[in-house]
Amino acid sequence: MARDADNREQFRPDGHDAEHFLLTTVVGSYPKPTWLNRVRDLVDDPDAKFDDGDLREAHDDAARVITREHERAGLDTVVDGEMRREEMVEYFAHRIPGYEFNGPVKVWGHNYFNKPSVVSAVEYDEPWLLDEFEFTAGVAEKPVKVPITGPYTLARWSFNEAYEDEAALAYDLADLVNEEVEGLVEAGARYVQIDEPALATTPDDHAIVGECIERIVDGIPDEVRICLHVCYGDYSRIYPEINDFPIDEFDVELCNDGYEQIDVFGEPDFEPDLALGVVDVHDAEVESVEEIKSNIREGLKVVPPERLTVSPDCGVKLLPREVAYRKIENLVTAAREVEAELDAGEIDVGATEPEA
Repeated sequence: MARDADNREQFRPDGHDAEHFLLTTVVGSYPKPTWLNRVRDLVDDPDAKFDDGDLREAHDDAARVITREHERAGLDTVVDGEMRREEMVEYFAHRIPGYEFNGPVKVWGHNYFNKPSVVSAVEYDEPWLLDEFEFTAGVAEKPVKVPITGPYTLARWSFNEAYEDEAALAYDLADLVNEEVEGLVEAGARYVQIDEPALATTPDDHAIVGECIERIVDGIPDEVRICLHVCYGDYSRIYPEINDFPIDEFDVELCNDGYEQIDVFGEPDFEPDLALGVVDVHDAEVESVEEIKSNIREGLKVVPPERLTVSPDCGVKLLPREVAYRKIENLVTAAREVEAELDAGEIDVGATEPEA
């Protein structure tokens, strides 16, 4: 069952002058500065005078730049654009005892994935994201959201050589994620996003994901906002089961299909808050403010404004950086204009068009 936690208002900016508040955020990844990729190449070059210390400094600089870029765009909650992460499974597998790497796996064309193997029982050794969070929180003036790859995806996108089945592996990984979230909360984190893209491709496993979320939130205070992000797929195969998950917010990717599935969430009533993608991360064309306002109104079909979060469809790391920024900037402008229209009574909650 969705968590009955009144934890959204803490992200309303000081001095927010609208009665209504649409929480604006990003899903996670953001285009890396070109110079950061260059530093990574230099660290791997034995003839260059760059070492791991130089790479750490570059990561810090990039995280600082992107965090402030998010704030300049006007977002209510920010991330560092995952500047230290190259791939969402590999990054965590390197930090979890029980995993090992045996070389890349060809995915398609000339694209490869460094797919890890679970060769023994997974364990929690040292924090995965604590340094990243503390650095970003020290830089940011806005609240920081922490994206974490979920246990089901960590299990599904790995070779399992140690567990009876993927479910058993996912449950053990969920216990580790719970430890990580506890440490982040102790350090001050109040907004945690669990990314489960694998659920979009195997929706019949929703019960496994639900059990994983139960384990993750065990002992986590209600004031900590728990979001579940699931990439584009057939949401009718996991709804209304999502209503039974102990989450505060469910983040969906619907902009790229023109909201054809928005009605899926209409019956029965949608119980968690809705985080709705309102710009397409697969298209380099920047949506106008008016287009994004229309997309936001799609979310008002499902939940009232006080339960709507506005975000890109997914991570924006594959877009040109200037395009990513302009999309987010327009997203924030659109959200603020919709708030003003709601305050003025020009939009009926539950309707998609302004009153005549």
